[in-house]
Formats: sequence, structure tokens, C-alpha cells
Amino acid sequence: MKRTLNFVIAALITICLIVPNLYAAEKREKFGTDKRHIQVDKLKVDTSDKKYRWKMVMPWSKGLLFYDIAVHFCDTVRLASGGRLDIKPFSAGELVPAMESFDAVSKGSFEVGHDWPGYWQGKNEAFIPFGSVPYGLDGELYNIWLYERGGLEMMQELYGRYGLFALPGGQVGQEMGLASNREAKKMEDFKGMKIRTAGWYMDILNKLGASAVATPGGEIYLSLQTGVLDAAEFSSPAINWPMGFDEITKFIIQPGVHQPACQSAVFFNKKKYDELPDDLKWIIDTAAKETQLWSYSWINNLNAEAIRKFEEKVKVVKMDDAAIIEFAKVANAYLEEKKAANPDVKKILDSQDALKKDFADWRESRSGATPWPYETFVGGKLHE
Repeated sequence: MKRTLNFVIAALITICLIVPNLYAAEKREKFGTDKRHIQVDKLKVDTSDKKYRWKMVMPWSKGLLFYDIAVHFCDTVRLASGGRLDIKPFSAGELVPAMESFDAVSKGSFEVGHDWPGYWQGKNEAFIPFGSVPYGLDGELYNIWLYERGGLEMMQELYGRYGLFALPGGQVGQEMGLASNREAKKMEDFKGMKIRTAGWYMDILNKLGASAVATPGGEIYLSLQTGVLDAAEFSSPAINWPMGFDEITKFIIQPGVHQPACQSAVFFNKKKYDELPDDLKWIIDTAAKETQLWSYSWINNLNAEAIRKFEEKVKVVKMDDAAIIEFAKVANAYLEEKKAANPDVKKILDSQDALKKDFADWRESRSGATPWPYETFVGGKLHE
């Protein structure tokens, strides 16, 4: 009798726990769906035995970690396809000059390319926001924008005008600020500074009274050493460290407001891509996503080590809040001019700005739990 009573009580408790949960689940429709599952649920993917041997060209030398990101993508495709699609990477200058890789793939001379999209500014300024925007999206929001908010489709439409098919191909997060021989914290400190940068940030700095130039990466060290440049930005700490800027500069000026994130793309000659069987196209898509995830984790883990190495050699200073805000105001006015002059730029930037607004409530709601070391956190530093 007692055993039966215990069983009944246990059963009633289970029902009390389950029924409310079932009811709660039925109060509203499911929040969100996996769009890909809907797309592929009944898709039949045939596997081809045909083998493809392709070549990838890029603007990166073998000494840059961007080159390793491109190689990582090629390795993943080869492994996942069992060698049926083998993409051999070639660094800048091996087959074509660095800045001719886009045209070489577009014309069909080679099948694949890797890039930072902003390099193709001369073709259409709308390529820049697919790489980075001053005060723009961070790495987290780039992934959301590309995969969930239509950014990928915009990217593919723009590259498609040049006979290319593109996918996100590497995200390395926020870049380091300026390696500098002048300490600059306030807005007036930047006036007259000779600074190396690229893309829209060059024009923004000039509007702020600096003298900005697009010095090639390989010439930055000598230009800083000889005083041709007062300061330069190039990439993230892990990518900058091997370039040795700490040997000939005294300061790092943070934060890297010019690139809150740095996004790369992998692109294919569209005709060659279209000839692939569907299973290899899905492998390429998956390999690109895997490279996107891996590169962000890999580089940022290295950044944590690299910035400590820089701190041992040079003084890291932060721009004051007033300077950061003034930079943002000038940058915003500049970007509005670009939007007015180019409908493609307006469409892309409006889409990115909409995501920043839509994400703001969640960003504010979740703040205050930044994963600082315990001693730092309980000492009162809650926010990043």
C-alpha cells in the first residue's frame, strides 16, 4: 500500500512539473526557425566522383596571418571533400601582384581569391563596409549581419556584378590602434600627424587635421623609422607584432576605432563555381563558416598574448572620451556623405546601422557581466 502511494505521489509531482511546461510551450509559436533546415529538408544532394584542382590568389604574403586564414579554408575544403576539391593557395606575387587578384579571378585566370573587401574601393566604395567601417559593427554583429540580416546576400550581389561568388572568409575582430612616435590622447594631438591607414579612415583623419596616407604594408616599418610617418595602423596585435613596430615607435594609441572588426571574404569565379556539383558547393559553404569561426577564436587568443608583448616594449595610451566622441561625429558626417553619393553604400550602411539599433536593448540588458578576472570584477570594473 505504502509503495503504491509513493508511486502515485511521484506520478502526480511529475505531472505537475510537465503540464505547466507543456502549456507554456503552447502559449506562443516557436520563436525563430532554422531557415537552412527549411531549405534542405527535402533536398537530395548527389555526390560526384569528379576531382577539381583549383588555384587561389590573394593580396597576402606568407608572413601574414591572413595568409594562414586563406590556407585554413583551402585545407578544410580538401579534407571535407576527401580531396575531390583541392584548392592550392598562392601568396601575393607568386602568380599575380597582390592588388590584381580580384581581376584575375573575375576574368577566370584563376578560380579562387581571398581578400579584405575594402581593397576594391576603386571599383565600388560599397566594398569597404564588407571589410570594416569606422565605429561600425564589431565581430559579433558582423556575423549576425552577414548570416541573419541579409549582409551575405548584399555581398554576393555586389561581387556578382564582377562575375564572382563570395562568402565570408575570416573575421579577426577589432584591430589595434596606432603604433606611434607621438602620444595622442586629445583631438588636438592628432592635428598634423602623418599617419598610415587605408579606406575611409584616411579621409576622416584628414578631416580632423591629420595628414593620412595609404602606405603599403611592406613600407610601414621604414617609414616610421625614418620619420616619414609619425604613426600607422595595419591590423590586430597578433598580426602587427611580427612586423616589429615596437622597435621604432614609443606608443600604441587605443582603441582601434577605425576597425571595430576586420572581415575577409573568399570569392570564386562564378562560372567555375556554378560548374561544381551541389555537394562540393555545400562543402565550400561549410568550410567558409568553419574558417569564420576558427579565425576569430585563433586571432583573438593570439591578440591577448601579443598586446602583453607590446606593453612590455611601448606605452599603451587611450584616447580620452571627448576625442573618441569627436572622431565618431566626424566619421558619421563623412559616412552620410558617402551614403548620399552612392546608393549601394547607403543600402549597406543603413542595414548595418539598423542592426546596431535593434541590438542595443540586448546589449544594454546584458551589460555588467563582462568576464574580467575576479579581482578586477569585484574591484568595481563591471563594463568593458
